[in-house]
Amino acid sequence: MTAPVPFSRPTAQLIGQRRRLHLQHGPIDLVIEAEGSGTEVGLAYDQARAAFETVLTDLVAELPLLRRMTDGKPQGTVARRMHAATAPYRPEYITPMAAVAGSVADHVLAHLVEGRELARAYVNNGGDIALMLNEGTFRIRICEDPVTAKPGGIVELRPEHDIRGIATSGWRGRSHSLGIADAVTVLASSAAHADAAATMIANKVDLPGSPLIERSRASDLAPDSDLGDRLVTTAVGALSPDDIERALERGERAAAAYHSRGLLTASYIGLASQQKIVDRQAVLAPTAPSHTPIVPYKTERYREEPVCA
Repeated sequence: MTAPVPFSRPTAQLIGQRRRLHLQHGPIDLVIEAEGSGTEVGLAYDQARAAFETVLTDLVAELPLLRRMTDGKPQGTVARRMHAATAPYRPEYITPMAAVAGSVADHVLAHLVEGRELARAYVNNGGDIALMLNEGTFRIRICEDPVTAKPGGIVELRPEHDIRGIATSGWRGRSHSLGIADAVTVLASSAAHADAAATMIANKVDLPGSPLIERSRASDLAPDSDLGDRLVTTAVGALSPDDIERALERGERAAAAYHSRGLLTASYIGLASQQKIVDRQAVLAPTAPSHTPIVPYKTERYREEPVCA
């Protein structure tokens, strides 16, 4: 029997001079844009709406399994994406929930573009973005600090790049983190894989035992957290340059190891205005040009999408 979803029905509306589609259901909030002929875009948006209709209901039905690190295989399409994206990191601790935002974005994008002739398209799930690019480029700005919206690097993607997803994680973002990274942005073959990798790298950017780091049990902050009683970061004091470098090096080593296993394409790790970049395709620039403003992802003036979890 399917568990009831404690939210109203999914909503859909066209925004930004009717160029973008906004889908929302409970905590899931998507902004979608496709480029092509008016007919093709209209059909694509219809497909995205239909695919989104049961996403939250299906996830809620399997939440007990998705919140555990287990070999049990989920049944739903999005849940299976979550499981597949996180399984390669075991036996390190990770649950399928580490890839939920990216997996939802991938799922909706797959239905958006199926059978359609589009130049490019994206599904932005609060900063975790699934991409399809047949023509032109995507220019995406990285937000190094989700609190201050401090600009970080900039990404230039072309069709020949094997990158279809971008995701960001860190202790200042929407989800709890075991580490102290302000933000870790990952580019990967899918949004789900980027989501999982960003979570794992952000957890590794850390100073274990440091009195400058305040932590609380995840279960005290969110009783249903998939992190259980593990200690998550709640505050970071003034770090010395050596502290920052040591923490960043831990994240950089993890990113390089995951890259060598084919789990990501590039990563941008930010802490206290310092960065480490692992990038083999030269798609990341360390600093956004001064003429490129940071703007919220729902505004219509600029085509670029800032990445900020």
